[in-house]
Amino acid sequence: MNYIPPFTITARTIDLISQISEAVGEINSLESSPRQVELRKKNRIKTIQSSLAIENNSLSVEQITAIIEGKRVLGSPNEILEVKNALNAYELLLTLNPFSEKDLLKAHKFMMANLVSQSGKYRSGGVGVFDGSGIVHLAPPAERVPFLMSDLFAWLKKSDVHPLVKSCVFHYEFEFIHPFEDGNGRIGRLWQSVILKHWKDVFAWLPVETLIKENQEAYYMALSTSDSDAESTKFIVFMLELILKTINEILVNEKKITQKIDVKITANQKKILETVMKNPFLTQEELAKIVGIAKLNINKNMKILQEKGLLERIGADKNGSWLVKKEVL
Repeated sequence: MNYIPPFTITARTIDLISQISEAVGEINSLESSPRQVELRKKNRIKTIQSSLAIENNSLSVEQITAIIEGKRVLGSPNEILEVKNALNAYELLLTLNPFSEKDLLKAHKFMMANLVSQSGKYRSGGVGVFDGSGIVHLAPPAERVPFLMSDLFAWLKKSDVHPLVKSCVFHYEFEFIHPFEDGNGRIGRLWQSVILKHWKDVFAWLPVETLIKENQEAYYMALSTSDSDAESTKFIVFMLELILKTINEILVNEKKITQKIDVKITANQKKILETVMKNPFLTQEELAKIVGIAKLNINKNMKILQEKGLLERIGADKNGSWLVKKEVL
């Protein structure tokens, strides 16, 4: 291993690693939750929407959900293709080897299929990152890219640095090299998740990109500051703070939702809640068959549950889903 990326493990870094490790143990307890399948799907959609929104894709969570369900969506064909490609790339996440340069090229090929001329291949020309009319970062020459990426993967494979830190360092170094003609941002963010997933499976489903989108200016500032410092220390701390915040927000939301409360509801209303917790995408007709009452009574009971703050409709009537806000005793 020749190249060692420059960075420093600070006291703040160690503290964040400790807090994230503890929070990951807590979030793993959600694996047995009946909402787990819904939560994974919801987080995957949020991840894709956020990562593409950072690259100026305007499609909403609802539109991306419709695309997943095979429905027609009004929007730019290019943006719809970006979503379909991202869905395909993220479907690979569980099988991608974080230490395989070949797998990274494969991910880029899926992510940028029919969007660029060199999908799945390193760039053959120069690229830069621009802010308005000015250049923020001029990437290394194209002829150096294969060697730089080979060195980066060699370090990733052999380094004994904590995976949380390695994922951040790789993310920063990848963006600095900017190995592709386009798609570097979305692949860099995806590959950090691939590295983290190799450490803990839960990272395959955590929507860290959502907080990156919400803190986009700070994200680019952290990259820029690390460029100026010629080391990735500040970017590492920034990303670890986002990861911790992402996990904590999920834990807080899930605790609110699954908090048991003593509310007077009927047996049919309780059965409705239990049923939609298992499958939030059921129609009222399907619920009527499962619960064993008429559709009219399903509608009436669901309105009562919504008024009590126990049930919420997410999205449109036709393509949306149900969210159980609290679990009753």
